[in-house]
Amino acid sequence: MTDTLLQRPLVLVAHQDDEAIGCGILLQRAEQPVVIFATDGAPADEYFWGRYGSREKLAEVRCDEADYAMAEAGVARYTIFGFRDQRLFEHLHDALARIVCIAREQACLSIVTHAYEGGHPDHDACSYLAFRAGAEMDLPVWEMPLYHRAHGAPEMQHFISGDADVILTPTDAEYDRKRRIAGAYASQGEVIRAFPERDEIFRRQPRYEYSQPPHTGTLNYEAWQWPITGHDVSRAFNEFAPSRS
Repeated sequence: MTDTLLQRPLVLVAHQDDEAIGCGILLQRAEQPVVIFATDGAPADEYFWGRYGSREKLAEVRCDEADYAMAEAGVARYTIFGFRDQRLFEHLHDALARIVCIAREQACLSIVTHAYEGGHPDHDACSYLAFRAGAEMDLPVWEMPLYHRAHGAPEMQHFISGDADVILTPTDAEYDRKRRIAGAYASQGEVIRAFPERDEIFRRQPRYEYSQPPHTGTLNYEAWQWPITGHDVSRAFNEFAPSRS
């Protein structure tokens, strides 16, 4: 079961730190992993970038942090697309074309990405993009959970429903290295500390109904009162689908 997970995977994540939290052990064990950071990690709201002076400066900081994290993880092939944080769902056409191009150039054998769970709109967009890329290239798609709010309170690193297919339990050395990878993201220290799990869990991506939000409750980013709804995101998926079929 782990063969297609660990052999030349394309790890598609939304932000610089998602890979450290969700698959820092996988990156250490995988054969020639390739990492794509789909956004620049810098939202438009000053709440996120105020202490850095500008949104562009925060994006630069997160890029530099990713360089250190990838060096610590031993990942030689990675790229940052640079779409604005929180708005990946507006750039599906360009993002998908670039994902497919990289996967082909690097001869990737699988895709690993976020679960469709309503934690963050960029996570959900990555889930959809991985589904489309996997279908286009006939590659298996794996998913990992980060966070969701399907049952009222936030839940970290557990699927909304269903079980994991693969659990990676780190050795002490692997866990120490994972902490160093995550530690490269000093700008996200408070966020990273909210994820205490040592094990990493993965499963083959189920067939989601992307024309609808991940669940019928209030999504996590809706609870945070961001100016984006699950219906905004799923509508973008639904409108994009006919153009690529």
